[in-house]
Amino acid sequence: MKLAYLLNSYPMTSTTFIRREIAAIERAGVPVKRFAVRHWSERLVDPQDMAERGRTEYLLTGQAGRLAGGLAVQALRHPRRFAEMLEAAAALRRAAGGGTIRHAAYLAQAIRLKRRCDALGITHVHAHFSTNAAAVAMLCRRLGGPRYSFTVHGPDELDRFAVNSLTEKALHAQAVVAISDYCRDRLRAHLPESLWGRIRVIPCGVDLRAYPAAPPPPSMSARLLSVGRLCPQKAQVEIPAAIAAAAADHPELSVALIGDGESRAAIEQEIRRTGTGGRVKLLGWRSNAEVRRRIGETRALLLPSHAEGLPIVIMEAFALGRPVIATRIAGIPELVDERCGWLVEPGDGAGLAAAIAAAMDAGRTVLARMGREARKRVAARHDIDRIAPELIALFAAED
Repeated sequence: MKLAYLLNSYPMTSTTFIRREIAAIERAGVPVKRFAVRHWSERLVDPQDMAERGRTEYLLTGQAGRLAGGLAVQALRHPRRFAEMLEAAAALRRAAGGGTIRHAAYLAQAIRLKRRCDALGITHVHAHFSTNAAAVAMLCRRLGGPRYSFTVHGPDELDRFAVNSLTEKALHAQAVVAISDYCRDRLRAHLPESLWGRIRVIPCGVDLRAYPAAPPPPSMSARLLSVGRLCPQKAQVEIPAAIAAAAADHPELSVALIGDGESRAAIEQEIRRTGTGGRVKLLGWRSNAEVRRRIGETRALLLPSHAEGLPIVIMEAFALGRPVIATRIAGIPELVDERCGWLVEPGDGAGLAAAIAAAMDAGRTVLARMGREARKRVAARHDIDRIAPELIALFAAED
């Protein structure tokens, strides 16, 4: 087997887990060719992501002339197959409710991907997320390209089955990877039963070597940490009010938010409204090394999300022995419960404030016990060096 990974935008600060997954597969002895549709439009901050960009071949960025030429060659040399692919791309467009240019671009990218896979001897392509990259992998396969699989994360993917043509993508795929039992169950609820056998639950993972477990901070830190893109789905806008409420009994309480995104202005407005400018700090994106350091310095991770798959940052916090305050949604309860964290209902501001207060009230012995349980769970379920061979076996399996 010769393996390639195909992503939409790669590398990205919010998807370093994919880089780690590729690295684990290569440590297990299988080289991985990196393909992506385009560069990420935002600035990379981690040196390893910057290096990864240099290892990645882009189908769209800087390739406009080659894509157009590939379309012309395919139309002239293989008119019947080209017509079939036009109809396949048109079916994706109809399901999406429009986007003629975008779906024509998918077809051009698929032709380019097939030519490069043929030249490199690639026999399997794996895509993360069931959206653009999976569409390109499917069209490439239907052009006679290599087998493919894709990983479904959610949350948006699981709410837009028809628009995303997920059934069509699963129909032509060798396998569909679900990152959690919740994700698998949602896939089964929408896919025909005849395709259920292609679904495999293989979680995302962390490199435990980079996340050594540590005892709670000696000073019993009053700091919390939230990590993730600033967006409505992750609901960081609810943090200032919850911090303000909990701080009435815990005046030393503070929280730092790592990440950036479209909700930044709304969060800043909430900070002003609640008078929490001295307690809630927006740090922007930071390197993986800094995120690790700050997790180690925190009392607990704070994620008030309304929509998630199963956040990698929870696994990172658990690996470092830190409990998590999170919401009872999607795959999170499969990893987090009262033995290693606090779960609240999404949108429950009073419940979020109470969970923050409970984390502040927890003594060193309690936090240490929760941290040991957290580390135990992530080591058992999310060790990327145990997950990588399972992925390799799946990719190498015969249809």
